[in-house]
Amino acid sequence: MATKLTDVAKIAGVSATTVSRVINKKGYLSEKTIRKVNEAMRTLGYKPNNLARSLQGKSTKLVGLIFPKIGHIFYAELIDLIEQELFTNGYKCIICNSEHDPQKEREYLEMLEANQVDGIISGSHNLGIKDYNRVSAPIISFDRNLSPNIPVVSSDNYAGGILAAQTLKKTGASSFVMITGNDNSNSPTGLRHAGFASILPHAHIVNIPSDLSSVRKEMEIKTTLSQLKPDAIFTSDDLTAILVIKIAQQLKISIPDDLKIIGYDGTSFIQQYYPYLTTIKQPLPEIAQVLVDLLIKKIQGESVSPDGYFLPVSLLSGESA
Repeated sequence: MATKLTDVAKIAGVSATTVSRVINKKGYLSEKTIRKVNEAMRTLGYKPNNLARSLQGKSTKLVGLIFPKIGHIFYAELIDLIEQELFTNGYKCIICNSEHDPQKEREYLEMLEANQVDGIISGSHNLGIKDYNRVSAPIISFDRNLSPNIPVVSSDNYAGGILAAQTLKKTGASSFVMITGNDNSNSPTGLRHAGFASILPHAHIVNIPSDLSSVRKEMEIKTTLSQLKPDAIFTSDDLTAILVIKIAQQLKISIPDDLKIIGYDGTSFIQQYYPYLTTIKQPLPEIAQVLVDLLIKKIQGESVSPDGYFLPVSLLSGESA
């Protein structure tokens, strides 16, 4: 079996990114590191890819996409839109599925760096990962604070939380619950909770991690409905809202008479197949366009503000609220 760059990295005790930098003479590296990598290559008989080396300093026209769960309908639609935007602008993409796993995300970053992609769009939600600061390729983030120097593009999560709270409040409901996913306190998605709480400060907040099994999620939702007995619920994503409706129907809770429900995302899938759901719609085509436009500007060496780019949300009125 052919020796891989990651094999060299393991023997040398460094990252695959560092091996790539040694091979391509890119960035500052200590003599000790260079020597260890060269010794590891000699030991393993590793021969660098001459084609990849010939691309040094040239555009590969490749962009890496890192997202936490590409099978999720929201990410699937966003990735599809990003791919279309990239292709229109002459770029192809490598899609990486991090699955909320920091180590998997780290290895994908090293792989993208080793393949000298022109840029990276990351929507990963692994808290605390620091590897992005070491990547030399331009990066744009979706809905995640990766680094102070990396621009973030997202929907206006705070305004979305406010809109959901105001809509539920107008229904005359009196007992409010917000169901959130993973703890994204370091992410713009956490602003949905902040916006909601600014209007309904006494609402109950229930955290149901997105990586729980469907059975566990259903148990948590059933407990929430049975113990808290809310008459209004805001969920931080549409699929959870649909699950709440399913459990409510099993418990003979009438929607919207006894329980009002609002989701968040408003994908094309929801609009087409589940228009019953009232939800806060993210402008996915515009988000994809801004992500790609900003990345291409960075690739071309243009100045891009590291501030957040928050796109307006809207209410999709269904029958659930």
